[in-house]
Amino acid sequence: MPEKINKIVRIDGLKKSYKTNTVVDGISFDVSQGKCFGLLGPNGAGKTTTLRLILGLSPADSGALSVFDLAMPANARLVRQRIGVVPQSDNLDPDFTVAENLYIYGSYFQISRSALAKRIKELLEFAGLQDRAETKIGALSGGMQRRLTIARALVNDPELIVLDEPTTGLDPQARHMIWGRLRKLMQQGKTLLLTTHYMEEAERLCDELIVMEQGKIIAQGSPTQLIHKNVESEVVEVRSGGEQAIKFLDDTNGYRVEKAGDTHYFYSNNASELVIKFEKIKDIVFLHRPANLEDVFLKLTGRELVD
Repeated sequence: MPEKINKIVRIDGLKKSYKTNTVVDGISFDVSQGKCFGLLGPNGAGKTTTLRLILGLSPADSGALSVFDLAMPANARLVRQRIGVVPQSDNLDPDFTVAENLYIYGSYFQISRSALAKRIKELLEFAGLQDRAETKIGALSGGMQRRLTIARALVNDPELIVLDEPTTGLDPQARHMIWGRLRKLMQQGKTLLLTTHYMEEAERLCDELIVMEQGKIIAQGSPTQLIHKNVESEVVEVRSGGEQAIKFLDDTNGYRVEKAGDTHYFYSNNASELVIKFEKIKDIVFLHRPANLEDVFLKLTGRELVD
C-alpha cells in the first residue's frame, strides 16, 4: 500500500491560459490528507481547469503542481491509478446492470477477479444498492445513479476522490444521503476534492475551501473562518417588499444591504432592532437567520450562485 502523505495535493503559483485568456492565474494551495477541500466560484472562475490540471489532463503554463508528491502532468498515469473521479454528469453505461457497470470499470485496473467481486459487493452495500445489482441503469432514480457513480469511482480504492458538483439536480433526501456517504469516506481516511454550487454542501462537507474569481483565489479558509471574516453575523432576508423596507428605514447606516434577484439582504451584527421594525411593516415577507457561506459568496463575487 502506498505510503500516506500529509499533503495530497501541492499547488504553487499555478497558471494556465488559452490564447490570450488566463483561466488560472497564479493560484497556490495545499490539500491535506483525510480532509475535504472545496473549490467554489461562479461559472468561468477557473475551477474546472484547476481540476483538469490536478488530474494531469492539461499541462500548466507555469508554477508547480504535485499529487502524492509526484510532479504533474509527468506522472499523470501513476497518479490517476490512485484517484477516483466523480464527474459532473453521470456517464454510466445504460446497456449494463448496476453490477456490470462496476465490474467493467474495475477491469480497467489490475484487480484480480476474486478481489473485484468482493470489492463490488462492498461498494453495492456502501451505495445502498445491494438489492439493485441486476437492475439496468434506466430503471434507477437520479439519486441511485449518482450513488452508483460515486461507488464506481471507488472501485480502485483511491486515496483522493475528485467530485465535480456531486449532488447537482438531486432532491434534498438524495443529497443528504450522498453527504452521509461522503462523510463516511472521510472517516475512512479518504481525501475529497469538491466543486459545488451548493453552499450548504460546502459548509457541511469542507474542512477548508477556496473561492475563485477570474482565475484567482479571492478567499481561503474553513467555512466558519470565511463567514466570520467576510460578513456580519446576522442576516435579515427580505423576500417581498424589499424596496418598501429600505424606504421605511430612511437611514440604513449600520446595515449593509445586498440585492440578488428580487431579494434584499440586510446584514448586521445585531439585527434585533431591524426585525422589530420589519414586523411593523405590512406585506413584508422576511427571514432572520445566521450568516452563511452563501452570504460570503454573494459579497465576494457580486453575483448569484448559479448563472
